[in-house]
Amino acid sequence: MELKEIAYINTGFTQKFGIPRQSGLVSEIGRIVFEPEYRNPTFIEGITDYDYLWLLWGFSKNKPLEGGTVRPPRLGGEKHMGVFATRAPFRPNNIGLSSVKLVEVEQDSNLGPVIYVSGVDMLDGTPIYDIKPYIPYADAHPEARGGFTDSLSKENQVDVEFSDELIEKLPENIRQAAVELLQQDPRAAYDRKKEREFRVMFHNYDIAFVGKDNKLIVTDVLKPSL
Repeated sequence: MELKEIAYINTGFTQKFGIPRQSGLVSEIGRIVFEPEYRNPTFIEGITDYDYLWLLWGFSKNKPLEGGTVRPPRLGGEKHMGVFATRAPFRPNNIGLSSVKLVEVEQDSNLGPVIYVSGVDMLDGTPIYDIKPYIPYADAHPEARGGFTDSLSKENQVDVEFSDELIEKLPENIRQAAVELLQQDPRAAYDRKKEREFRVMFHNYDIAFVGKDNKLIVTDVLKPSL
């Protein structure tokens, strides 16, 4: 079966380090632009009746999977688990699945209908293969077990120290998402005891931080060069 790219998404994530490990964790806005043959508004007729969408997309920067197991970073990168028991990006078929919030649909004179969604966890320029509506009665299972993530979901968020002087270097519309990104702690578990500076790119801003106890301290924000 040949997958056809129907659209691509623009996001503020220009490198893999720092991208949220799941959708919905960071309120980053993504812009979905359709390929020319799918720009007829009939393709999305009725889509604004839904609050959330499922996006099926491609891991465009991954290496091929080797073997049947992966080492989830949240488990310290030491424990092996079957690839189908994780959401690791390295898979037999490089297909991702994200649940995102529909923000608005805009009609562009050149690009046709453009969809804005929040909670994205995709690299800028990621290809989109399909869009489906999120249906609460069928898709939501709040009582379901979450495997090893049940013990991690609440532990992973860290405090962030981001001084007014530094956060004001970011455009106002991305400040909240930048803090949320850091609260998820982009470092792998095996990096958390390393006393060194880390840097994450967000909307082309270079954000430097160090870890101390259960806190990330932002040390510098460099603006994009013109």
